[in-house]
Amino acid sequence: MIRWDVDPEIFRIGFFALRWYSLLFMLSFIVGLVIFNWIYKQEKRNVADIDQFLIYMLLGTVIGARLGHCLFYDPAYYLSNPLLILKVWQGGLASHGAAIGILIAIYLYSRKKKDQPYLWILDRVVITVALAGFFIRLGNLFNSEICGKPTDVPWAFLFIRAKYLYEDVGGKLGPVPRHPTQLYEALAYLVIFVILFFIYKKYKANVKPGLLFGLFLVLVFGFRFFIEFTKTIQESFSTSIPLNMGQLLSIPLVLTGFYFIWYAFSKGRSSSA
Repeated sequence: MIRWDVDPEIFRIGFFALRWYSLLFMLSFIVGLVIFNWIYKQEKRNVADIDQFLIYMLLGTVIGARLGHCLFYDPAYYLSNPLLILKVWQGGLASHGAAIGILIAIYLYSRKKKDQPYLWILDRVVITVALAGFFIRLGNLFNSEICGKPTDVPWAFLFIRAKYLYEDVGGKLGPVPRHPTQLYEALAYLVIFVILFFIYKKYKANVKPGLLFGLFLVLVFGFRFFIEFTKTIQESFSTSIPLNMGQLLSIPLVLTGFYFIWYAFSKGRSSSA
């Protein structure tokens, strides 16, 4: 097994602390910006629009992820203490909420850009979102959060800093070997990024509208559905039902993805049209 006792802070100067999660979160946007810049140049779109698009994406991601965590996973607590919703620095971001926030943000952006239709943007932005998922899950690993269930697999992690998950070990509380679900997801998102990127690189403007977006939803949230079986439950009301909240939220997104794949092959024309 692997002993994981990494400090989530890289360094601290006074009240300022640089954390691995923050660094990786921002890195995901920087790398995504480079890729999106390349895509716009490939298809001769106005590169200057990307700065405005990035603002929409940042706001949609952070607001959606935070509200998703608060309202999907512990609504009673946060609705009773609404000011705590604003304390993003205390942790708590949900990928399903981020997905909804991004969809709304892109819709608002596309209404102002007639040369960048909603589905055209979605097909391209999911390439960068998949890569962002890779960076963010690595950030979760450095935070020792979203840990897996106890296991005896040889690659199990001992999350020393996740004291809230300690169990009785030889008569006293201590860490037990757990699935490194953060790594499972990070690697899956990296593979999904590679798949989407190479499909786009091959077809570029001729990719069928909705295909990349549909593949993203099916692959990401299909994987999320199954990986949830190895995770510790993150919300109390999921203990009495067969599926947890992450799985329940993934099902409609997977079905939506299959619809867009069907749409791409049955009705879609190339996005250059």
